[in-house]
Amino acid sequence: MKGQRLMTGGSIFKHLFFFAIPLVIGNLFQQLYNTADSIIVGNFVGSEALAAVGSSGPLINLLVGLFMGTATGAGVVISQYFGAKDRDNVGKAVHTTVAFALVSGISLTVVGMVFSSVILKWMGTPPEVMENSVIYLRTYFAGSLFSVGYNMCTGVLNAVGDSRKPLYFLAIASVVNIALDLLFVVVFHMGVIGAALATIISQAVSFALVLWTLTRVDGWHKVVLKKVKFYKGFLSKIVKIGLPTGIQNMVVSFSNVIVQSSINSFGSYAMAGCAAYNKIDGFNILPVQSISLAATTFAGQNFGAKKYDRVKKCLFVSVAMVVGYTAFSSTLLIIFGNNIIGIFSSDPNVLKYGMMMLMHMAPFYFMVGVDNVLAGNIRGVGKTMMSMIFFVANLCGVRVLWIGIMLPIFRDINIVFWGYPVSWLTCLICMVIYLFRVKWLKESF
Repeated sequence: MKGQRLMTGGSIFKHLFFFAIPLVIGNLFQQLYNTADSIIVGNFVGSEALAAVGSSGPLINLLVGLFMGTATGAGVVISQYFGAKDRDNVGKAVHTTVAFALVSGISLTVVGMVFSSVILKWMGTPPEVMENSVIYLRTYFAGSLFSVGYNMCTGVLNAVGDSRKPLYFLAIASVVNIALDLLFVVVFHMGVIGAALATIISQAVSFALVLWTLTRVDGWHKVVLKKVKFYKGFLSKIVKIGLPTGIQNMVVSFSNVIVQSSINSFGSYAMAGCAAYNKIDGFNILPVQSISLAATTFAGQNFGAKKYDRVKKCLFVSVAMVVGYTAFSSTLLIIFGNNIIGIFSSDPNVLKYGMMMLMHMAPFYFMVGVDNVLAGNIRGVGKTMMSMIFFVANLCGVRVLWIGIMLPIFRDINIVFWGYPVSWLTCLICMVIYLFRVKWLKESF
């Protein structure tokens, strides 16, 4: 049927490649409109406003992470039923997912708006940045329904192999966001609240488009609004698979909040420089996550169809793809990093900290790439608990321990930056041992 891609036969590389490419381009569009906030704010408002927007990222990821992880669980459940050609259960899983998205979005709005200022204070946000940070966060979380709803509904499309339509929606949202950024920040001088409003309006547009598409698509995943509810047994399946990933996202984001707190202690220039680089970092990490999601969908469909040899082959093909991509992107960043960071701010102090962070992370992106695609394959067969354990123990535990032990001794921001590649390496070692020593291709539900 149109808009669906069954991956249980044919070339593994072609399936992964042609499914991942729209995801990569779409995520780059998403990162583009997130980056537009920082570029426009940094150049037209100032470095303190840039620091406020950038330092809010870890907190946003912390609060959004739980629901996005559950969306992953929904995608795995749907893809496995789709691979098994079980039309009735695909429909029930889809409608349960949409119901969960609506409840989650409203809940996140309340939590984010109430607790954002408290957490920002706990993070040690400097006084000169606090007011703008609170304004940006509260405005952003006012539109949580659109963000959560879009991502969960897009997960439905991805689960049945349709990665093209989300690309179109993100392209439209990117244009809307950038246009509104220029209007609100440059023309109307609304500052960080203008940047946040531009973001949530663009997210509302993308959510409306994907929901409209799901109600009109000709396929097993069509949404009928009167059927949107929690079907017995399906929410528990989605939560069982998705909750570990949600907890993983939250805990890893929590570690990044601690990292951000450490960066905050070095002042607003460090915050601005790292905020600028984090936007660049997204252009590298999001394509990696796209390949990982392609592997999850492929593994899920083939696991549902009981084609376990194809799941194993997907492991090696996806690793090769992500290593090739990260080698290319890391090389570009190392060569042109100073010019790219300069887009965000011309302040030499901001450039200095941004380049320091780049040189500690870019050469090691292949490790975080392999970490993500291995986890993607594991999630596809329903073993989300194991990927959670590895990510939490390393990207959180090792990273926090590193900073907690080393930073008081040396009191150097480079120590904070080294925490990233060290934790990526330990996570990679754990995952490789698991995949080659444990029988992980068993029934998930």
